[in-house]
Amino acid sequence: MIRLFGYRSSLSLIVWSLVGVALIVCFFSIVHQSDTRQSRIYFRHPSATRELEEIEEEHFRLPPPHKANPRAVKRRGPHRSPNVIDQYLEESSEIHALFFPDERTAVNPTKVGNDSMYFYPGRVWLDTDGHIIQAHGGGIMYDHITAKYYWYGENKDGPTYQAHPKGTHRVDIIGINCYSSKDLWSWTNEGIVLPGEPTNVTHDLHKSKVLERPKVIYNDRTGQYVMWMHIDDANYTKASLGVAVSSSPTGPFSYLYSFRPHGFQSRDMTIFKDDDGAAYLFYSSRDNTELHVSRLTKDYLNITAAMRRILIRRHREAPAVFKLERTYYMITSGCSGWAPNKALTHAADSIMGPWKTLGNPCVGGNRFFRLTTFLSQSTFVLPLSGLPGTFIFMADRWNPSNLRDSRYVWLPLFVGGLTDEPLNNSFGSPLWSRVSIYWHRKWRLPEDWKKGYV
Repeated sequence: MIRLFGYRSSLSLIVWSLVGVALIVCFFSIVHQSDTRQSRIYFRHPSATRELEEIEEEHFRLPPPHKANPRAVKRRGPHRSPNVIDQYLEESSEIHALFFPDERTAVNPTKVGNDSMYFYPGRVWLDTDGHIIQAHGGGIMYDHITAKYYWYGENKDGPTYQAHPKGTHRVDIIGINCYSSKDLWSWTNEGIVLPGEPTNVTHDLHKSKVLERPKVIYNDRTGQYVMWMHIDDANYTKASLGVAVSSSPTGPFSYLYSFRPHGFQSRDMTIFKDDDGAAYLFYSSRDNTELHVSRLTKDYLNITAAMRRILIRRHREAPAVFKLERTYYMITSGCSGWAPNKALTHAADSIMGPWKTLGNPCVGGNRFFRLTTFLSQSTFVLPLSGLPGTFIFMADRWNPSNLRDSRYVWLPLFVGGLTDEPLNNSFGSPLWSRVSIYWHRKWRLPEDWKKGYV
């Protein structure tokens, strides 16, 4: 009995010792996590950006809905009344005109005045030649060699049509445009750097097909500029990725090939170059029910075997990926065709995931604006190196009945503060800062924003 009692006492001591060690480990984990949370959530932005974080409300009144024509109702029978989004997408409606002001209000860098250097989301934007900028679904690359920004996007300066009665609105492929700038406001047209193919119907870039969401990154190993893009047929059944390459940021780019990554469909996509030079591909797959992440090869011309499925069954597209310190962030849109919907922010400590959803990043405006991402869809997030934690959110305000008149919505984006939706994290899981996109009718970058590149 004495021996048994001694054995039990020793066993009890060991168990309680292990419990104590576990509690100490948990305590230090919580302290470390709290410190990390403090450094992330209470990240202080420069005082120069304070005014951009002020909440600006919108109080516009939407025009009343169209009244149905009694003769049309009698002829076609009763049908669903159009909602606000339906009317917004109809080019002849008053609601549409409210958010697509005409060219008389254009942002024009050739005219120096009180409006110089101000961004006006949703207005016509002209280049330094006085022509409307055509760079939709695009992205921006800063080139340290030329000390310029390069904006690549779809040239949609053609007639909008439908390939068949139930098909999506489209424009024949013209090509990928490139614009250059030193200040992100005044853009010079560098021309079409990847043209469409006018005659060869078997070519991926034949005018009858689809060329969307071009993104370009520079490869420090090879000295080449590599462009990735969404390649499709008129019915969106090809669902592939295309690759092109150039020795100059202004092209011309040589088209190489298209393929389905790992055999999966690929539609809305983006690429992200990390601090260590590794590059990653994000794309919507499996009929847009999920996103995939693939690492690119060292020359950026193909994908490696590394791939992860993320946001499964979430139905997200239009990914825009960025990074702050050791955390990766991504903004996506829902899948509703040309109609705008609510954006969501996602975060991860590893670029391959797991990714968690933080909530809607839109701040200000009004409820209608916040639920429609300010009537736009994400395409890219550009970091401003001179202002840590500060970015530009780039989005397209699509005009499906006249795609050449689609607009750009650029707004300040900040990382910092508590997330506005519960993460339902398990014990010990990471805590991330809130991502906020602030609505402004008119805004400009602080004067010293470029100091990070000097």
